[in-house]
Amino acid sequence: MTGTTVCPDPPTPDCDEPTVAAPARAGRREWLGLAVLALPTILIGLDGTVLHLAAPILSADLAPSSSQLLWIIDIYGFVVAGLLVTMGTVGDRIGRRRLLMIGAAGFLAASVLAAFATSPELLIAARALLGLAGATLMPSTLSLLSNMFRDPGQRQLAIAIWMTNFMIGGMAGPLIGGVLLEHFWWGSVFLIGVPPLIVLLVAAPILLPEFRSAHAGRIDLVSVVLSTGAIILVVYAIKETAKDGFNLSGLGIALVGVVLGWVFARRQLGLAESLIDLRLFRQAAFSASLGAQMFGLYVLAAMQFLAVQYFQLVLGMSPLEAGLWMVPMMVAGIIGTLGAPWVVRHLRAGTAMTLGFAVAVPGLTLMAMTGRLPVVIGVAVVSLGIQVVLALTYDVVVSSAPPERAGVASGMGETGTELGIALGIAIAGSLVTAVYRAAIPLGAPEAARDTLGGAVAVAERQPGPGAQELLELARDAYTNGVQLAVVMGAVIVVLLGVATATLVRTD
Repeated sequence: MTGTTVCPDPPTPDCDEPTVAAPARAGRREWLGLAVLALPTILIGLDGTVLHLAAPILSADLAPSSSQLLWIIDIYGFVVAGLLVTMGTVGDRIGRRRLLMIGAAGFLAASVLAAFATSPELLIAARALLGLAGATLMPSTLSLLSNMFRDPGQRQLAIAIWMTNFMIGGMAGPLIGGVLLEHFWWGSVFLIGVPPLIVLLVAAPILLPEFRSAHAGRIDLVSVVLSTGAIILVVYAIKETAKDGFNLSGLGIALVGVVLGWVFARRQLGLAESLIDLRLFRQAAFSASLGAQMFGLYVLAAMQFLAVQYFQLVLGMSPLEAGLWMVPMMVAGIIGTLGAPWVVRHLRAGTAMTLGFAVAVPGLTLMAMTGRLPVVIGVAVVSLGIQVVLALTYDVVVSSAPPERAGVASGMGETGTELGIALGIAIAGSLVTAVYRAAIPLGAPEAARDTLGGAVAVAERQPGPGAQELLELARDAYTNGVQLAVVMGAVIVVLLGVATATLVRTD
């Protein structure tokens, strides 16, 4: 080859061939460091689902309104989604290990505050603080892995382990929560992370390297405020409309949110370093795969949340029993994730995604029938199909963007993940609330009119034929709401299947 000197093997003293050192392979310290980084990743996945099981008991204790209960559950995801990209830049500036430790300490403190909250408002605030801390953990762990594992093969394995931890945490949440709630109060689900976070704070300075970037991007706080404000105001309007019906106040709040979103989009187009690169949406494969990821998670999170509530509040299961009935969903999700690479070896990515959505449709049909077995089998089939999609979308999101924008695309994918989960619970929960409240008579106790958990509490405090009739009516109303939310999920899945089949064109 022109311009290249080939040395004999072994090389002679007069050979001047330049040598390129191979990337240093990770050793024992790095693999121990990976074990430390596994702690917050499992915890983040766990925290996203473990509260679903505690919601009925929490409702009986703190008596939150229907909208407050939904905020308790999903404010975490909205805050994480709003701050995720920004916290990656903060880590580059102040040091990724330092940000990880600050986030771990904050997560620990907020967990204790949530566990011992005495009012719905305090618990919502604690959950928001958990979201703030959680937003520091995700980008810190992944960026540290990139620094610790320079060898490509080792790095791929380390990242695969890192991603598996999220799945394990998220799927184990209902089961672990069920065991805790069988023996302790609802706040115990927030204390799961305290011991591993203490271990992280002790071990991180010993096993994890520090890293700062000399080319860290600019932190645009205005964009963060605009995007987070737009999302929260629109969702707030949806929740209040579901609770109180259509009114001018809710419409005004929604319009303010829409205006903030429009200002945010205009600002991104004019910034040299935008928070979200809206130009990437010109790529059809990028838009469709990011939409499949976000709205696939919307459906999966909504169905999991509604199934757990249905088991406890309608069928009368204990938290542990409900958690055990969610095990088939966890197993199906693991099969879908592990089977996705095999599927994509035989089909294009877009076709494989469409197949995953097609598998989810009969699962949603089963869930709409309600009853113990139809819901158990249905949510497992939904998990199987959508996890196949989710296992493929992240790679397509990154690979369909220009190489120089791959990092931005990755951050948008992570943001879409959190946003999809939060929106699924918020919108599906609001839809169920609207159907429920419309069916409960105006003369019923306010607690019973607001939530099914309130109706259960009223029936327990005031036993009698009238209370039992009200409880049966409330359970039927809630079931009707769940069925409507499931039908809405099926429509979304069909639209996603069509979009991935026609727009995701990859070799």
